[in-house]
Amino acid sequence: MIDKTPRPERRPKSLPAFTPVPRKCERHDGWTAERQRGFIEALADTDSVRAAAHAVNMTPEGAYLLRRHPEGKSFRKAWQAALSFGVQRLEDAAMERALYGIEVPVYCYGKVIGTRRVFNDALLMFLLRNRAPHRFAADSLHNLDAATQSSLRRLKKEWRQQWEEEKQAEASQSSEEILNSIDAQIDKMRQRHQATMSARTRRLWQAYQKSTEADSRRSRALPAPNGDEEEDDYRED
Repeated sequence: MIDKTPRPERRPKSLPAFTPVPRKCERHDGWTAERQRGFIEALADTDSVRAAAHAVNMTPEGAYLLRRHPEGKSFRKAWQAALSFGVQRLEDAAMERALYGIEVPVYCYGKVIGTRRVFNDALLMFLLRNRAPHRFAADSLHNLDAATQSSLRRLKKEWRQQWEEEKQAEASQSSEEILNSIDAQIDKMRQRHQATMSARTRRLWQAYQKSTEADSRRSRALPAPNGDEEEDDYRED
């Protein structure tokens, strides 16, 4: 007998009429015309060959044998139509989940303390792009009007030109300007460093610089200005 238990989903209102696969001998426990129609209805409800076969107290292997039967053309078309109803139901379920989200439990120290509703924006965009590709297709301009496309192309051209001018200005900067900028930064660093020195450390540092300059002049064999080349010893107070 056909299982009369309620099915999880409401059956589609219109399933195609089909000619059941003829059987050599009619058995009350075999694939009768009533069971074949019940199988197609259950397949449209569950999208599962196994569940549909079990709904009519038959095996899925027997259902596949019916589909391969030489005279099973009408049955195969009804099978495909039933699966298409299932795909539509899955799409509706996905849209409902994208619009209204799903409830997920909230845990605290291993215990459920409540629920929260979670929305899947990626699923929503996927459905929109498939249902209305001309409006929601990613990285496309065909969903913009002509004026918007023209403005966008003009802005891109201007941005490109500005970027090229900036790069050209950077490339034309002379090496002397770069060195001057580096020297200025070094001077600022030196001034900040000296500002943190104590009076004694600053005198020692100045004496060190004076001695270094004198050594540099001697190495270049240049006369020392004001004749103070030999007076480079430092005495502390």
